[in-house]
Amino acid sequence: MSLPTQKPSFGTLDGVKIVYSAMELAVPKACCLMADWGADVTWIENTAAGDTIRDTAWVKQAERRNQRSLALDYFREEGKEILLKLVEDADIFIESSKGGTFARRGITDEALWARNPKLIIVHVSGFGQVGLPDMVSRAAYDLTVMAYSGYMSQNGTPEQPMNPGPYAGDYFNTLMIVSASLAALYRRTVSGEGESVDLAMYETLLAIGQYYLVDYLNAGIIWPRPGARNQNLCAIGEYRCVDGFIGLTVYGVAQNKYLLETIGLGHLWGTKDYPEDCSALWLSSPAAAEIEAKLEEYLSTRQVKEVEADFSAHRIAAQKVMEFPDLVAEEHLSARGVWQNWATADGSEFKGLGIFPKFERSPGQMWRPMPDQGYDTTDVLRRAGYTAERIQQLIDSGVVKQAPLGSPNNQSNPQEKE
Repeated sequence: MSLPTQKPSFGTLDGVKIVYSAMELAVPKACCLMADWGADVTWIENTAAGDTIRDTAWVKQAERRNQRSLALDYFREEGKEILLKLVEDADIFIESSKGGTFARRGITDEALWARNPKLIIVHVSGFGQVGLPDMVSRAAYDLTVMAYSGYMSQNGTPEQPMNPGPYAGDYFNTLMIVSASLAALYRRTVSGEGESVDLAMYETLLAIGQYYLVDYLNAGIIWPRPGARNQNLCAIGEYRCVDGFIGLTVYGVAQNKYLLETIGLGHLWGTKDYPEDCSALWLSSPAAAEIEAKLEEYLSTRQVKEVEADFSAHRIAAQKVMEFPDLVAEEHLSARGVWQNWATADGSEFKGLGIFPKFERSPGQMWRPMPDQGYDTTDVLRRAGYTAERIQQLIDSGVVKQAPLGSPNNQSNPQEKE
C-alpha cells in the first residue's frame, strides 16, 4: 500500500526536524521515540543491505514507525553534498559510528555548521570522539560497552557476570540520546547557536552503575554479584512461590516489622540487632541468613497472587514477575491503552506498543508504518530542492537508492513533475 508522505501536525516535538544515520539499536530507537512525539524524522540507510534491523522479523516494525527512509551513500562526494543539503533546515543530526569516522570522511562539525550554524550534532559511539586513539576507533556493541563500563560486572552470580537483556546497554543509551539531543535543542533557544554532543555509550552505563561504584571509589568496597538477590539487604530480590516468581522490595520500619512477624521471626523485632526503628534488614546483620531462609520457606508454600495481595496491603512492594502471556492478559495494561495495532506497509496487521509517555495536551501519534529501504528517497530529495532529472541521475549512479518502482509499498516515481 502507498504510505503517507506528509507528516500530520501533532505532538510535543511538532516542528522539530531530525536526520539520523545509524543502525540498530540505540540511535534509531531514540529517533523513533521522538518521531512518536511529533518530530519529523528522516532515517538514512546505506545503499547496500540497509539497516540490519531489517533482518529481524518483528521488532523492525515497532522501532522504525513514523520515519522516512532515504537510502544514501553519504561518503561519496555527491552523497556527502546531499547530506549537507538535508541538514540545512534540520534541527538535529545524529550519527552512530566508531569515534571520528564522519570527521575523517570530511563530514566535520564545521562542515555541518557551515550549512546550518544552529544544527544540533550528536555523535554516538562506543568509546567517544576523543581519548586514546585505539579505544576511540574500537568497534562496539551493547555487550562490549556493558563489559567495559563495569556495569556487567555488577550483574549475574558470584561465579559469572551476565549481561542484562534485551540489549539494555543500547536502550539505556536511547534515553541518554533523547535527553542530550533535547537538552542541546533547548540551549539553542537561549544561545541561538548549535551544539556538538560527544556521547560515549560506556559513559552512560558508568553513570547508571555508579550507585555501587562510588562505594569502591570512596571506601574500596566491592559488593558481590547478587544473582537473584540484593547486594547488601535482606528480602529484596526475586523469590519462588508455588506457581511462579515474585519480586520483593521490603524496606521501611512498618514493612520490616510485618515481614518478620509473618515469616515467624517476630521475636527479633525490638532487639539490639533489629530495633523498633529498623528500616533496613542488612545482610551483614546477625540473623540475615535465617531471615532469608525463613522468607524462602514461607513463599515456597504460597501462591504469587496471595503474597502480592497480602504484602501490598501492608505497604510492602510486591509484584508478580510477569511473563509475556501475563502482560497480554493484564487488565491494567489494556485500561491504559498500552497495546496498539497498525497495518504494515504490505497491509499485514502488526501488534505493538502505543505511544509512551502520555502527553495530555500534545499527545503522540502513529502516522505511518516502517517504510521499505529507500521508500522515501525521491520524496526527501524533492523536498530538499532536487529536480526529477537530477534525482534519476543520482539513482542511476548508485549514490541513492529507492524502493523498486511498482512495488505495493512504493508508488513514487522520480520522473513525475515537480
